[in-house]
Amino acid sequence: MTVAVIQRDTMSQRSERRGIHVDQSELLCKKGCGYYGNAAWQGLCSKCWREEYQKARQRQIQEDWALAEKLQREEEAAYVSVHSSSQTQPPQSHTQHSLATFSKFEEKKTNEKTRKVTTVKKFFSPSSRTAPKKVPLEKENEKQEKEEKFQSRRESHGETLLRDLKGIFTQPWEMGSPTEALVSRFRESHEAKTPSPSITRQSSMETDCVSRDFGEFLKTLHKPGREIQKQSRAFIESMGSKKDLSAEELSECVQDFYQNMSDRLLNHFKGSSEKVERVMDQVEKYIMTRLYKSVFCPETSDDEKKDLTTQHRIRALHWVTIQMLCVPVDEEITEVSDSVVKAITDIIEMDSKRVPRDKLACITSCSKHIFNAIMVTKNEPASADDFLPTLIYIVLKANPPRLQSNIQYITRFCNPSRLMTGEDGYYFTNLCCAVAFIEKLDAQSLNLSPEEFERYMSGQASPRRQDNPAWPQTGSRINPALSQIHHNLSVLSNLEKRQQQVIEGAQSLQTELAEWQDSVAREVQEILERYPLEIKPRASAIDAENVENDRLPPPLQPQVFAG
Repeated sequence: MTVAVIQRDTMSQRSERRGIHVDQSELLCKKGCGYYGNAAWQGLCSKCWREEYQKARQRQIQEDWALAEKLQREEEAAYVSVHSSSQTQPPQSHTQHSLATFSKFEEKKTNEKTRKVTTVKKFFSPSSRTAPKKVPLEKENEKQEKEEKFQSRRESHGETLLRDLKGIFTQPWEMGSPTEALVSRFRESHEAKTPSPSITRQSSMETDCVSRDFGEFLKTLHKPGREIQKQSRAFIESMGSKKDLSAEELSECVQDFYQNMSDRLLNHFKGSSEKVERVMDQVEKYIMTRLYKSVFCPETSDDEKKDLTTQHRIRALHWVTIQMLCVPVDEEITEVSDSVVKAITDIIEMDSKRVPRDKLACITSCSKHIFNAIMVTKNEPASADDFLPTLIYIVLKANPPRLQSNIQYITRFCNPSRLMTGEDGYYFTNLCCAVAFIEKLDAQSLNLSPEEFERYMSGQASPRRQDNPAWPQTGSRINPALSQIHHNLSVLSNLEKRQQQVIEGAQSLQTELAEWQDSVAREVQEILERYPLEIKPRASAIDAENVENDRLPPPLQPQVFAG
């Protein structure tokens, strides 16, 4: 019977492990290059993802060219057919009617085009509140005709150019119409002339500090420092006019800048990768601190929606216990409890950082505290199978703010070499796996029945409220405060039991004392009855007056001698 129970418990633990276990090979790139992959890159590393993305862009450019040529051929064929039909019609009245119809069509097309251009210019004008100056009607018509001619030439060339550029910087499913490209072109030209308010306004204290530190660092590089500063400032100014780009396009711009800057530094330092990494860290810190407000959780992305979904999901899983996740951590140990609190603090503090490298440092610090908690509990080094469940437990307890936005921000704008190799890349990949596990967590992952899982998720039941020895209260606490409350309640319960025992002992002792007192009194009475006391008269003093015996000599009296 005992062997069967042990086997059943072992199988239960294995089933729980099977729901959380992730092989180390699953963390690597799917192409087998040896670098760490990422869910945001469809399981590929940064290098392989950029290669695939470049191939997709080239295919999109070729498709766009083919579509443009097809549309041009169709337009030419339609034009030839219209002219050929007009030449074969002999009646002059019908010909004039066709020419009048075609001229009306051209006039309508020109008016529509002029209206669109005027609307776009008015929308992107520096100030729509300024009253226009009065211009003579003839000059205004002449100016309008020039603008129409210039605009017609610009559209034919601009639409093709912008479509090609959009094919380069946009994914296949995000391609827009030529009209949208034209609007984007006008907006970019206007914003290029008018500096972005985020650049011209006074920088915050943190931005000023980072700029000052960046300038001091570049002074140590002498000649390349000036070039790096010039390129960085130019890049920040160019990014100020690209607010309408998607998050992926912003990421591509930043990653291209990283790649170009890294290649130049490698040529300058002649292959010294350590110096290049040190310079790139400073460049990343300077650029991303300046661009943080415009690229973190941009309006063109759905990061905020993902944040709310993940936050609600974690709140709904507040009932998950340590035993369900097979977390090898004993929070009764003071050092382990301190490490858990520090890990939670680090993962929450990640949101307050601006630089991707600093956010990664918070993840790394959190992971090291987790490893320390496991090592203290087990008295041996922690394994990967122990680390991932504990990381999931920490994320569930912390519920970090804007978790998805921070993960996407790191993925898009961090130096790719940090995410591909090293401990930062390893811990970040595990965090992405932990978040993916939380999103897909089900009854089988926690070794529960579907009915129990649904009751816990709906709040109808809680494993902490059940008097079941399989879920002890010591392992199901939510936070250190509640842990202390549970501990105090346990101590008070033990004190109450001990106090009851003391009271019962005192009452028993009091009864025994009363019985002993009665028994002693009875024994004394029996002895007094057995041996009664005889009271004899008291003896008189020797020199007292004795009437009965007068034969005694009188007492001696002191005599005085005269001398």
